[in-house]
Amino acid sequence: MIIYKQYTRQELDNQYNNRLHVPDFATYLERWDTWSEAARQKHPYIKDLQYGDHPRECLDIFPSGKGSSKVLVFIHGGYWQLFDKTKFHFVADAFLRHHITTVVINYPLAPAAAMDDIVASCRKAVRWLQQNLATYYVDPQQVFIAGHSAGAHLATMLMSKESGVEIAHFIRGMCLLSGLYNLVPIQLSYVNAGLGMDKETALSNSPVNLSAVQTCPLLVAAGGAETAEFKDQSRELYNCWKTTTPVELMEVQGHNHYSILDALVDEHTSLYKGMMKLMEE
Repeated sequence: MIIYKQYTRQELDNQYNNRLHVPDFATYLERWDTWSEAARQKHPYIKDLQYGDHPRECLDIFPSGKGSSKVLVFIHGGYWQLFDKTKFHFVADAFLRHHITTVVINYPLAPAAAMDDIVASCRKAVRWLQQNLATYYVDPQQVFIAGHSAGAHLATMLMSKESGVEIAHFIRGMCLLSGLYNLVPIQLSYVNAGLGMDKETALSNSPVNLSAVQTCPLLVAAGGAETAEFKDQSRELYNCWKTTTPVELMEVQGHNHYSILDALVDEHTSLYKGMMKLMEE
């Protein structure tokens, strides 16, 4: 039985099962751990700064050591259910070489936290950064966001009018990697077993259904080796927001759902160069 577009339930599940399409996915996760440990050994950082009352409402800051530096805030993925910020400390190493302070945040995870609560926590983190970043010798007018997978969804939710204009105006630019911007197919797929979303929740947390605040450019990227649905997710956001928001759509050839994050930190890739261009404008 067709349940979404041309997909049966099993076909839709396959479209969103990234591990099925990248059999060696574990090697990426292990490599990120290794790279992140190296980053912690190489760079001083401030860990577990609380931006809220929940134990996971905390963030780590890797200061650039240079006054009035730009800031990159990274929001990790994991289908809103997995991972910890420490796995993604390697992102900081790639941008510290350009004297960019890097912030990596945690947020509450499903199933203990509902989608509305997860989104609210990320908004809370940005408000905390608005109030506290100046303490870390950065330029609070030069804050950029990068998010991967579910993290790209959470980043995009910061740009909606529903998040509050004061948050959106704080953000100068955003890089969205392999994101999920329409949660209706997620609600219909196996992923929802851990999320427990009803259709109303999926619709209200889908950026494609929300109005963007016209404040900053977006770089929306998906891997050339990703599934049709992941490519469609990025294309749908681009089509929905391109008339109101400066947005660039990029397909990173040869990269899958995991390796696209590797491309973000490789200075030879079009994605890394696009991110640096975004931060220089």
